Amino acid sequence: MSKEFKKIASFTINHNTLEKGMYISRIDDDIITYDLRMKKPNNEYNDYLDNNALHTFEHLFATYVRNTEYSDKIIYVGPMGCRTGFYFIVRDSLPHNIAIKLVKETMDFILDFEGEIPGSKKEECGNYLAHSLEGAKEISKEMKAVLSSWTEADLLYPE
Repeated sequence: MSKEFKKIASFTINHNTLEKGMYISRIDDDIITYDLRMKKPNNEYNDYLDNNALHTFEHLFATYVRNTEYSDKIIYVGPMGCRTGFYFIVRDSLPHNIAIKLVKETMDFILDFEGEIPGSKKEECGNYLAHSLEGAKEISKEMKAVLSSWTEADLLYPE
């Protein structure tokens, strides 16, 4: 017997028309989930986030946002299984315009980052050898261009 499951909200978005950007994926009570779409879904070039690059990007993104004045409003940042982007989950007390600003600042932080990747030692990370700072910087460079003029009006998914 097969159980009927309710469709997950992110599966209701038309991935055939989704472009790179930052979108409000969902709002649950006092929690906002942002969709940081870094690659066009189902693209003909099989161009998805590289595992090592997204791993480093995750470490740097999480480290940066959790060390800002907004750290108490940050819940989670992590990659999508499809490797086309990240989820950035925050409290609703962080206004949308500040969330956009914070993401843009994070792209600059990653682009300028030099040195040891935070949390990348064997005792700190479950896959400590799987990192690419150059790849993380490439993701940031692409997203910085995409988000350069992004505003609150752009946070809605395209129809």
